Amino acid sequence: MSEKNLVIVESPAKAKTIEKYLGKDYSVTSSMGHVRDLPKDDISIDINKGFKPTYEISEDKKELVNKLKKLSKDAQTVWLATDADREGEAIAWHLLEALKLQAKDTKRIVFREITKSAIQTAILHPREIDIDLVNAQQARRILDRLVGYELSPVLWKKIRKGLSAGRVQSVAVRLVVEREREIEAFSTKYSYKVTAKFDLGNGKILDAELQKNLESEEEILAFLEKCKNAEFSLKNLEKKPVKKSPAPPFTTSTLQQEASARLGFSVAQTMLVAQKLYESGKISYMRTDSTNLSDEAIHNASNEITTSFGDEFLKVRKYETKSENAQEAHEAIRPTNFSDRKIHGNLNEQKLYELIWKRAIASQMADAQLERTIATINISTLPQNLVATGEVIIFEGYLKIYIDSKNEDDTEEENTKLLPPMTVGQILDLSLMKATQKFTNPPPRFSEASLVRKLEELGIGRPSTYAPTISTIQKREYIVKESREGKIRKFDEFSLKNNFITRNVLESKVGTEKNKLYPTSTAMLVNDFLVENFPTVVDFSFTATIEKEFDEIASGKLKWVKMLEEFYGGFHERVEHTESQKKKTGEGTRELGKDPTTGKKIYAKFGKFGPYIQIGENDDVPKPKFASLKKSQLLESITLAEALELFKLPRDVGKFENKEMVVSIGRFGPYIRHDSKFYSLLKSDDPYTITEERAVEIIISKRSSDSQKTIKIFTENPELKVLKGRFGPYIALGKENYKIPKTIAPESITYEQCLELTSAPKESKPKFKKKS
Repeated sequence: MSEKNLVIVESPAKAKTIEKYLGKDYSVTSSMGHVRDLPKDDISIDINKGFKPTYEISEDKKELVNKLKKLSKDAQTVWLATDADREGEAIAWHLLEALKLQAKDTKRIVFREITKSAIQTAILHPREIDIDLVNAQQARRILDRLVGYELSPVLWKKIRKGLSAGRVQSVAVRLVVEREREIEAFSTKYSYKVTAKFDLGNGKILDAELQKNLESEEEILAFLEKCKNAEFSLKNLEKKPVKKSPAPPFTTSTLQQEASARLGFSVAQTMLVAQKLYESGKISYMRTDSTNLSDEAIHNASNEITTSFGDEFLKVRKYETKSENAQEAHEAIRPTNFSDRKIHGNLNEQKLYELIWKRAIASQMADAQLERTIATINISTLPQNLVATGEVIIFEGYLKIYIDSKNEDDTEEENTKLLPPMTVGQILDLSLMKATQKFTNPPPRFSEASLVRKLEELGIGRPSTYAPTISTIQKREYIVKESREGKIRKFDEFSLKNNFITRNVLESKVGTEKNKLYPTSTAMLVNDFLVENFPTVVDFSFTATIEKEFDEIASGKLKWVKMLEEFYGGFHERVEHTESQKKKTGEGTRELGKDPTTGKKIYAKFGKFGPYIQIGENDDVPKPKFASLKKSQLLESITLAEALELFKLPRDVGKFENKEMVVSIGRFGPYIRHDSKFYSLLKSDDPYTITEERAVEIIISKRSSDSQKTIKIFTENPELKVLKGRFGPYIALGKENYKIPKTIAPESITYEQCLELTSAPKESKPKFKKKS
């Protein structure tokens, strides 16, 4: 039986939600994302014919496309209901082309939330496919393909095979590389922060501090000396009202930042969870750079606020988006139903939804009213004053549901304690004064969220590109996300108590990093090569200008072919010029010094498998010695002492069962070799310091887990085993694995049956060329 209406969306989850809101005359199906794209193993762009792309139906989508063709032929009207952005518009256009749909029988509908009213409104207001939006997406795809396909071979020739470059990714890498070098070049300075405690009696303590740090030990000692026997009195007490306003509702980038700060989500994880919330109809569309809320959304939020908290908590606001390219017709990320404070779903979905609900509701709530008190304390023997500050909330306003989070790059301390009652002229009893040595900190390394914020500030990328950009630079091993332990630093603290000055040397751990982005040596080399040879490709303002041109194409102000012509001419010339240049000898090589044992030179080099250390020359007999760098070490900053440490591997750590245990580092990380078997070390184990006892623990633990994995072994052939795997039982013979039919119980399988199964020809799998 034929359907009157066929609705095509991108995902099955979205299809399932929409199907609930449409009647029996509508059938909803999914395209599972894009059905056509540029082929993986060919550039497929005819530059001489106006950058004409050749698209092909993806191998894994051919069966689906045939099914969609059949369904669309049987339908009277096909509704293309893909997402309301450029990518969604492009998917709709590709469906129109791939399914050979007739324009008269095809309608394009868009909605920014999956609710009954939004879907029904969209059905009442269909439109044609917006070819300007499609061309903006095409221009981005083609330009990125050209950059990737032309730059990557240059990197293979000049640096190392297998490397790749991308327009936005290379700029993101540059930001991380430059930040690392800023940190490396940072010169730490110190000063002394003076704090004081005054005993006001009845258990009341007043904390105050000197507003300006003192620069030297001499200055501190002179200051504390003057404070001996000094009289401290309350010189002034000032109270002033302070207003705090809520932040606007979430955009894609601010959601990623807050989810990182509050929930510990990665950028990719945030988008994955938000996608599920959108597809199940819980929130509006999650890719947006607008802070705008529709009149209907504001009305619904207002009702929720007045019902739950009272009229005094309501303050309707219209936010103007700072981004000049944001489309105000779009909305910020918000709940589709403000009366739903909580939702059903997994824990991550519940957490993210609650964050979105609170931020959107708070944006329409009254300002918080606070009273800030500033107490100025006179020192009778010195011109400087001590200052104590405190804050009290007079009216909660939006703070009732949403406390502002601290920016991860903000290192300033806030003192918001309520001050005890005092009167001007009151004499204060000093119980303790401290002068603590404080050190300046280098700029912080980027987290995923702060890198997104920086890209957004520079106008690079758009909401749909942030998550894939961050994922790509990690996948390509230009950037690693790691947590690293800090170092112990000693600092001085001078105390004045009962008119006696004492000095203590204390310790604190500094520089601990959690989930921060570090560049690899590969990133450093590739970045420097691109900056030198392709400055425009990695130029921040140029990349931002390209983004604006995509926006102009989307709004019909710029022809996409003209934009590509202007970019490609100069870029292609630069590629040809760079390719023709001779490769510099010794590129990425540093001489570190001499080996104290042999007197031979030690080099830090970049080779086929990445950065390494070499003792001796390439033509030495015997051959030179090599060692790989640790993950945390960079080619450009490794020292001679650190390099010599690397040659301490492989090292004997003792014997177990009368056989040597040797620790080393291989292609897949650090390991123990024992009795011709290999045992991987955990991330927390250091191969340079691991003890004999710990090595034995690792071996025994691995044997135990292997024994639980083993279902059956055969005396006839020790290499033949029946094992328990992630996807069920299987036969292992040497390095090959074989399926066990469901008709055979793994526990009772015979040796003969195993031989039969392992000798049968394996099904051949389709081969795909590796994406460059």
